[in-house]
Amino acid sequence: MPRRIFIGDVHGHYDGLMRLWDAIAPTSTDQVYFVGDLIDRGPKSAQVVNFVRKYAQGCVRGNHEQLLLDSFVGGNINLPTLQGWLHSGGQATLSSYGGSAEALMDHIDWLRRLPLYIDLNDIWLVHAGVNPTLDIANQSSYELCWIRDTFHSSERPYFKDKLILTGHTITFTFPNIKPGQLVQGRGWLDIDTGVYHPRSGWLTALDWDNCRVYQVNVFEPELRVRTLREAVTHIAPEQVKRRQRDAVSR
Repeated sequence: MPRRIFIGDVHGHYDGLMRLWDAIAPTSTDQVYFVGDLIDRGPKSAQVVNFVRKYAQGCVRGNHEQLLLDSFVGGNINLPTLQGWLHSGGQATLSSYGGSAEALMDHIDWLRRLPLYIDLNDIWLVHAGVNPTLDIANQSSYELCWIRDTFHSSERPYFKDKLILTGHTITFTFPNIKPGQLVQGRGWLDIDTGVYHPRSGWLTALDWDNCRVYQVNVFEPELRVRTLREAVTHIAPEQVKRRQRDAVSR
């Protein structure tokens, strides 16, 4: 039976992605999707983009792709945005192109065509989430690529008939979540387990149709395969709101 597989934020960790890919062993009938943030921070962003272009069924645009796109507009450099992107891991991305402006611009053209979301009927794939107060037509790239607590703390699922699958927010930043755990809220599931972060290093793939989670650690030679039930922790909106209140009071 064909599988739908979703891979979390890769952030330039091509070698980890290859280990994860070997563990998943996709067939020609499987469909593999990425939740964005292919680039930045890790050492091999160019290689990741090349691989995803060739083998993925689909990929949505992440905030790091958006930062890159906003840095190069119409063939011109937007210096303030460029500086922000470089500070957010973009320098590693530039290094991965080895000074090849042609290869970088080819990838920028491809990244610019990435959709902000992909509707798979029961799964709605987006990088960050949605603004719960806006309909889809009024969601901008800012909401879909950057939103966090306003989405996670919503009391009601945004869709009645589909799950929103995201990356963007590292799961251990939620209260009482261990590194490597997935987090599920009301109508959403987050699979960004912080591949680049020294507290984690886990890169995650979710086989949705078989409820199986594959993970490799980019800092250690570790591979684990668990059921979705074992890998996911449920979180209530009040827990997210408490985190917001705590952050304000500090």
